[in-house]
Amino acid sequence: MARVEIRMPMFPECWKSCGNCAQGEVLVSEVNAIAGRKLNVDDCVIVLETGKVALDIPSPQTGTVVEVLVKVGDKLVAGQLLCTLEAE
Repeated sequence: MARVEIRMPMFPECWKSCGNCAQGEVLVSEVNAIAGRKLNVDDCVIVLETGKVALDIPSPQTGTVVEVLVKVGDKLVAGQLLCTLEAE
């Protein structure tokens, strides 16, 4: 089995032009990935909160969570490692 890294995606391009959704910091409001738990494709790994919106970050692959590297309240940046999966 292969180890897969799930990283924070780039912020939507519209956040740069409009900025309305991205008011305030991007914080983790919920962590659904737990070491040992199986995630399917598109299962929510974490939920992000900005000043205006909440966004689910989905799993790109099915697998078992090996390690979670974020917690509720963490500030995130694009490309940051969120968790690792042992892919199926």
